[in-house]
Formats: sequence, structure tokens, C-alpha cells
Amino acid sequence: MGAVRIAIIAIAGIAGLALAFLIHGMMAPKPVAPLAAPVVASAKPMAQVLVAKKDLPIGWRLSPSDLIWQAWPVDALNANFITDGSTPAPPPKGAAEKVAKTAKSAATDLVLGQGPMQAFDGAIVKEPLLAGEPITARKVVRAGQSGYLSVVLQPGMRAMAIPVTAETGAGGFILPGDRVDVLQSRAQEGSKAFVTETLMQNLRVLAIDQTTAAADDAKTVVGAVATLEVPSQDAEVLARGKAQGEMILALRSYADIGGAPGRGGPAGMERTVNIVRAGNSTEVAVR
Repeated sequence: MGAVRIAIIAIAGIAGLALAFLIHGMMAPKPVAPLAAPVVASAKPMAQVLVAKKDLPIGWRLSPSDLIWQAWPVDALNANFITDGSTPAPPPKGAAEKVAKTAKSAATDLVLGQGPMQAFDGAIVKEPLLAGEPITARKVVRAGQSGYLSVVLQPGMRAMAIPVTAETGAGGFILPGDRVDVLQSRAQEGSKAFVTETLMQNLRVLAIDQTTAAADDAKTVVGAVATLEVPSQDAEVLARGKAQGEMILALRSYADIGGAPGRGGPAGMERTVNIVRAGNSTEVAVR
């Protein structure tokens, strides 16, 4: 075998080996690149905000069952919102953090150490509230605050104050929220006859002095002034009664508070009659 032929065979063998290695490399499985971990968006810090549980109309008297806590983004808090005072996750720096701190401070000042729901118990809705809407001081008014009575008054009614004492106010057992009749007795001019008249009946007591709601354990409230809810067309009846003299409040039973408030009428006339017995004369008042 010549040297040329040996060289050709050697070159062919080397080329075959190279081709085999090339084909083996192409057929071998390629390593799979690791999948990139999904990017998880960092959760926004949330606070708990006091909101209306349902639609609340003007004049609605709030109770804790009307309110609920709702998660609210800290960066969307308003300084007027009421929060539960808990510390949310660290808020973003800047304006959002400042607003969150202001809201928490406002809530602390407003509730005066009470839970927010309990602090608003008995408050009156001054502007309509929608379900899920945050409770703000602008939309509700609590007893003792400015504008309370104007919200408590029913449409077409007026608040009028009349002087009372323990004697003319059923011994102090008349409390805010009770219903009363207003009576007046006076002597007729030129005679000894007396006229007793029911000026108004079934009026709601709005307040005794500045007390608009008796304490839970209170049985009596003795004051100098009773504020009554009177139909607008009958306000002059009480005004005239105040000019004519002392008026008496008669407490109505809870079983007898049905019907609309309105004017009363003469309850009768009392006259004195002389009764002579065994030469002794006695004056007796009869109806």
C-alpha cells in the first residue's frame, strides 16, 4: 500500500470521527435554563376604617350594628376618616404617611377614649350615608354637639322650651324621649270657677335642660326647662300658654303613645260649691 493511500485512509478516518462527535453533540439533550421566579408585588399597607354597613338616611339614629370596619389603603386615607387606631404595615414615606398619622390622631381625639362604634351610638345622621362610605364628623352629629336638635326634629316640627319644676314635671320622672300632655289650670275672671285645659297632647320630650338622653341607669332628671317637639302649626298654643301662666306636664304611658301629637281641649271646669252641714259651711270644688 502506497504512502498516498495510507494518508487518504487516515484523513478519512479522522473526518469520520469528527463527524460522529458532531452528530452526537447535536443529538444530546440541551440543559434547560431555570425558570425565572414570578415577581410578587408587595402588598399595600392597609388600615381599618369605620364605614356605614348599609344606606343610612338623614335623621337615622346610629347604633353599633349600623357600622363596620373595612380595610382601606393607607395611601388613600383621609384625615377625616375614623380608624381603629391599630398600627398598619409600614406606610410609604411622604404624604401618605403623614395622612395616616393625621387620621389616627383625629380618631383618638374624636372617640375620647371609647371605641369608635360605642362613641357613635345614638348619634344622628346629618347627611345621607351610603353603604361602605366612611363615617366622618361632618355627616353625623352627637348629643350635645351644635345642630343636634335640628337633626333630631321630625319634618314639620318645632322645638319649644317651657319652664318646669319637680312639681309640674311629674316629680322628675319625665325623661328625654318620653311622651307628655301639656295641661294648664287658671281661674276665670270675675268668678271662682277654674278652667283646666289640655293645651297639647302626645308631645315628645327632646331634652330636660341640656340633657338629650338620660344615662342608662337614670330614673329621674330634674331640670328647670323641658324642650318639647311641637307641630309647627301648634307652636303658638304653647306660646300663649306660657303667657297665661304655669303649665303642667302629664307623663303618658308607653302603652298610650300612639297617634299624632296635636292640640287638646277643655278638660272640664271646676267650680266651688258651699256645703252646709250642722251649721258649718265648707267650700268644695266640683267639676
